[in-house]
Amino acid sequence: MRAYLDNSATTRAFDEVASLVANIMTEEYGNSSSVHHMGAIAEKRVTQAREMIASTLKADPSEIVFTSGGTESDNMSILGAAKANLRRGKHIITTAIEHAAVSEACAELSKEGFEITYLKVNELGIIDINELKAALRTDTILVSVMLVNNEIGSVQPVAEAGRIIREFDERIIFHVDAVQGYGKILIRPKSMNIDLLSVSGHKIHGPKGIGFLYIKKGTRIVPICYGGGQQKGMRSGTENVPGIAGMALAAKMCYDGFDEKIRRLYELKSYLADSLMEKLTDIQINGPQDDNGAPHILSLSIRGLRAETVLNMLSSKEIYVSAGSACTSNNPHVSGTLKAIGLDKELLESTIRISMSVLTTREELDYLVETLCSQVENMRRFYRR
Repeated sequence: MRAYLDNSATTRAFDEVASLVANIMTEEYGNSSSVHHMGAIAEKRVTQAREMIASTLKADPSEIVFTSGGTESDNMSILGAAKANLRRGKHIITTAIEHAAVSEACAELSKEGFEITYLKVNELGIIDINELKAALRTDTILVSVMLVNNEIGSVQPVAEAGRIIREFDERIIFHVDAVQGYGKILIRPKSMNIDLLSVSGHKIHGPKGIGFLYIKKGTRIVPICYGGGQQKGMRSGTENVPGIAGMALAAKMCYDGFDEKIRRLYELKSYLADSLMEKLTDIQINGPQDDNGAPHILSLSIRGLRAETVLNMLSSKEIYVSAGSACTSNNPHVSGTLKAIGLDKELLESTIRISMSVLTTREELDYLVETLCSQVENMRRFYRR
């Protein structure tokens, strides 16, 4: 059997999404900027997609800008907001556990004279709201906080952070990286005081190479991509109509029957955690264990074994998980998130991430647990670090 448990890296497209994308690529393949009939059909697909996505956020369709994915959405938010608000200040606040798409963009800005404040997190990977409050300054122009951490599943108090930021200075832009949270958490940007929200299509059973950025009306941000002036000049380039339509359908399917889907995911996560703790020795589960954490991510440290060794063994059994963020798997390094939560040094390189989706079955989890139970002790004898 095969157990795909690396859904935070990417997800299998819903069958309906794959069918829609294929149809648009082969039948409705007009350029949405063309004035002829096929162009009009493509433009209608884009308009409908924008409306579908906006409805999941209770937002206005004009506030949705399509991008190539989460990385571009994050980059556009950080770089675009910083450049647009440069005259007001050069202070940015973010956290110590952001995705590289945010942290690297901030690092680049620091070379240009911006000052970056990094908020610490506790052992569960949660920021201290009081630390955020203390870090706000008159020259703060941007705050960027990840909604769900991609490695340990911690969920930040985004609504409370948004309220504090707005009370301090309503001109400060609040960006939320929701790549791992969208489709798993109900997000209401307006009531949560979010100005910019990044999302990626392939994390929600949509196509790869497509994402979107929610930009609240009136937010001061400039484009980082120039050209043909598509999307009102905010993001030039021919729209990826198949990807846009596919992502919108995936989003709708994720949020239809949302409560039941998420309840089932939490049940699977709890079942997996209980099974692992009952049947394996010398292991540790990191991050929030209850419904205060994300419903789909479980971080597991297996004492005495390198994550790479465990991954290779599981892969040979057609079980697929990852070590930390798959986005940087081609550039191995010790996880900044695991260091930030104070994980024991001997566990830093012994941690794997198991991530589920609405397509995950209990049989897949049983297969994972059975395989670990049958292999880990023998592996510890031969590979103990």
